[in-house]
Amino acid sequence: MSETNKPKKFTPKPPQRPNFQLWLIVVAVLVLIGLTWIQQRGATVDITQKRFEDMYNAGDVAKVVIVKNMDRVDITLKPSALSDTKYKNELESNATFFNPNGPHYSLQVASSDKFATDFDTLEESIPAEERIGYSVTTEENWSSWFGSFGFLLLLFIFFWFMMRRMAGPSGPGGQIFNVGKSRAQLFDAENKVKITFDNVAGLDEAKEEIQEIVEFLKNPSKFTKLGGKIPKGALLVGPPGTGKTLLAKAVAGEAGVPFFTLSGSDFVEMFVGVGAARVRDLFKQAKEKAPCIIFIDEIDAIGRSRGKGQMPGSNDERENTLNSLLVEMDGFGTDSGVIVLAATNRPDVLDSALLRPGRFDRQISIDKPDIVGREAIFKVHLKPIKISDDVDAKKLAAQTPGFAGAEIANVCNEAALIAARRNKTAVDMQDFQDAIDRVIGGLEKKNKIISPEEKKIVAYHEAGHAVAGWFLEHADPLVKVSIVPRGVAALGYAQYLPKEQFLYQTEQLIDEMCMTLGGRAAEEIVFGKISTGALSDLERITKMAYSIVSVYGMNEKLGNVSFYDSKSDSYKMTKPYSEATAELIDQEVHKLIDFAYQRTLDLLKERRNELETLAQELLEKEIIFQSDLEKLIGKRPFAKETTYQAYTSGKNKPEESKKEKDEEVKDAVISEEVEAKPAKKPKKKEAVSETDEEETTKE
Repeated sequence: MSETNKPKKFTPKPPQRPNFQLWLIVVAVLVLIGLTWIQQRGATVDITQKRFEDMYNAGDVAKVVIVKNMDRVDITLKPSALSDTKYKNELESNATFFNPNGPHYSLQVASSDKFATDFDTLEESIPAEERIGYSVTTEENWSSWFGSFGFLLLLFIFFWFMMRRMAGPSGPGGQIFNVGKSRAQLFDAENKVKITFDNVAGLDEAKEEIQEIVEFLKNPSKFTKLGGKIPKGALLVGPPGTGKTLLAKAVAGEAGVPFFTLSGSDFVEMFVGVGAARVRDLFKQAKEKAPCIIFIDEIDAIGRSRGKGQMPGSNDERENTLNSLLVEMDGFGTDSGVIVLAATNRPDVLDSALLRPGRFDRQISIDKPDIVGREAIFKVHLKPIKISDDVDAKKLAAQTPGFAGAEIANVCNEAALIAARRNKTAVDMQDFQDAIDRVIGGLEKKNKIISPEEKKIVAYHEAGHAVAGWFLEHADPLVKVSIVPRGVAALGYAQYLPKEQFLYQTEQLIDEMCMTLGGRAAEEIVFGKISTGALSDLERITKMAYSIVSVYGMNEKLGNVSFYDSKSDSYKMTKPYSEATAELIDQEVHKLIDFAYQRTLDLLKERRNELETLAQELLEKEIIFQSDLEKLIGKRPFAKETTYQAYTSGKNKPEESKKEKDEEVKDAVISEEVEAKPAKKPKKKEAVSETDEEETTKE
């Protein structure tokens, strides 16, 4: 790696400490004011007018001050009187702050003028040379001081404090002058993410694409010497829970360069222009630390198509933020060295200018894992769990079709919690089975009271599903049937093991519809009545029937026509067909559902004995498995392997990795060279091939 492209070692700034100096100054000023006021005022003892007259007549009073605006009289004793025990003890015990210079006592009067008159009368009985007289003064109290200029002073201090806070570094709560600063979290050499590509399973293709970006940052000369350029951005697209953010964390742990991460909603603020300012600040910081990576999670929060489905001028702030992001990613003055990763589960709403090459050169699709990927994900999540010997990751992968990585992690965690609740020392296969049931069907309602009649209806309903699926060729094979209440409203459920496939034929879809209608058909055959328990079944077959007729073009009367628009939004108010076509679609849907229902009725009437046997077994055991079905009603009449059986037998092995394919291509080239040169012995090559086949069989 060249010196210019070496990632620099960045030391993060130390955390900002709270500013205690300002608070110390404020407290010191308040204490100083209080001490000054106490020093001037002193601490006095309240007395009555009779007590004052006795003090005066005894010759102990040295000074009398009438505070006119407070209707109070401050009395100061003579030094000789202060040495008297009765005064000394009283003042020291009752006064919070004793001031020898006085005043020592205070007298609250109704009127200062009346007290002056009474005091003059009191002094008339004393010789003139012994009279002390009185003085009149006024006193500024706190209320008058605060009402005059103290309030303005405090207001000035408050605004000064707020301005210092707003101009300081951003912290919790977001300072007003730093509202345009980026909120991205930085990971570098000092606080490195510990997640690596080893923690990411089931995403081999996506990892390969991402690893190229990491490799370029570590060794750019490998690509640049051939004239290649690294993609400026990569967009991770996939359903929720498939591992987009986890893959970004692995990039942060593997890249060895500064990594900025934030959410798309971090750009959104109530103030105008804040989003665009944060985008500019983010890329400014990134360019200073280049080469680096920026990861924006849930980019659809700011990357929605401009002007689509919005009133004119209603969302200018979001559009300004998006415009700023577009310019920073690929504008006139864009610098290299900053790679942008983004993740979203709604790529259809993103603006086309954001998705074009030059901004997001690569769109990496991260789909839900297949059985091979699920097995790899299970192995990752099973590592920190104490499992027993009977736990098989392949079986767990086969029993969780359609599960994303987050759901698999939830299953493993639930299994560990269930085993701990049962006081086990290790998590066994039964705990995983219960965890899968809980994730699929919901929490088991053990205390739910069901009448015998309802329980019988549920048993025959689920038995109808099981028998119909067992004797239909294209239906998914049954794994488990239960009449234990689960979830909010589920009184029973049947679990199937669907095949890992992406294309469905008409016969397969009709068989699925017949299996779904098996519960309703069984109720009609056995009880002559139907119940509301088939609500979810009817909802499923209605959607499936409308898809067959109006989406997949599998209806003869409508022909090869699809009325599904994948690029339109869900708020479309007009139909792309006439009323006559709509009526025809409804007729064909009803005809298809009636055909499937009648077919299911005929099948269950023919298999009435198997239906009765299975229902009675359900009423007795509540839960039966595929092995129980084989004992009760015989083996399935169709010799079709499930996905799990094909996978374990080696007939459905995953495609080889790119590295293995490259090795095969290399071997093919060598083989051609061998054929071109007859002097070489090809028998050695054949022997190697036979050895390879034996090793594959052993595996």
